[in-house]
Amino acid sequence: MSIRTAWIAAAVALSLGACATAPVRAETPPVTWGTGIVKQDASWYASADARRIADTVILYQSAEGGWPKNTDLMVAPTGPLDPNLANTFDNNGTTLPLTFLARVIAAGGETPARRAAFDKGLDYVLAAQYANGGWPQFFPLRQGYYTHITYNDDAQVRLLTLVDEIAAGKAPYGFVDATRKARAADAVARGVDVILKTQVVQNGRLTVWCAQHDEVTLAPAWARRFEPPSLSGYESVGITRFLMSRPDPSPEIIAAVEGAVAWFKANGIPDIAVERFTDAEGNPDRRVIPAPGQTLWARFYDLETNRPIFMGRESIAKASLAEIERERRAGYNYFDGAPANLIARDYPAWRARIGRPL
Repeated sequence: MSIRTAWIAAAVALSLGACATAPVRAETPPVTWGTGIVKQDASWYASADARRIADTVILYQSAEGGWPKNTDLMVAPTGPLDPNLANTFDNNGTTLPLTFLARVIAAGGETPARRAAFDKGLDYVLAAQYANGGWPQFFPLRQGYYTHITYNDDAQVRLLTLVDEIAAGKAPYGFVDATRKARAADAVARGVDVILKTQVVQNGRLTVWCAQHDEVTLAPAWARRFEPPSLSGYESVGITRFLMSRPDPSPEIIAAVEGAVAWFKANGIPDIAVERFTDAEGNPDRRVIPAPGQTLWARFYDLETNRPIFMGRESIAKASLAEIERERRAGYNYFDGAPANLIARDYPAWRARIGRPL
């Protein structure tokens, strides 16, 4: 072997050895619009990227102060906003942009435009709340079920969490002025009050909540054709957790939590899971399968009997998931397991915190 050949062989061996021992750096996933945008490292919100995104988010703010749902706010709009879509609290509309802007402002990125957008958005949230403490799905109000007090998909809980953190001056909302903080505290008090008033009572016992309640009568109400007045095995989890977060709970709040947890304990469906599959025609579908040791809760329960109900677009209550049309089975979540952690983890911790250990 020549000296040159030996040198090349040694260099290759050294290179291969380095490759074998050098740590592989995991690539940081790109930031995209969604709930993850408010879960980045604190330092990122001071970056040029975050500030650029903030300025694009502002372009989507409506004249009233709200933001749309199901829209990538990182991509500049190419035309006028649709006023029918731009003012909603559904699917993280308005609350997510406000939280993101607050993080950028708190990280030293305040400009007159960003601060004005945040203040306008918060004023919009506070103006949209009904006097009784509930929030509609859209504001200004749109005709239909959108006017109902909207617990559906945790809309009211997200709003209450936002104004609660603002009222308390928690990070990143320390920059909010005292007047708006006081208004936010009032909004929290009224929001808790309406939660207590809308909790469904069966035979003198507190249970849980419907996904939406009439804004005048406070009774459980219809939303879409497959979302009937019912007891919610999903939305009621977020409501109960919010009540548990109250620092000095009143006897009424304690009773509400105890009633909700007792209902969840009594109405879980044991030993099942939901399986996704593809049918013989290649269509996505879901079915219930045995799953020993696992408990799920239905999305909808009958208001009087606590019987799980399943409803498709024909608005007829069925006794099982298999009885409704495939399109709804595949496209909507009729079961959820969230109450399991509420019962096993959150409830004992809450009892210990308020001095009522199990």
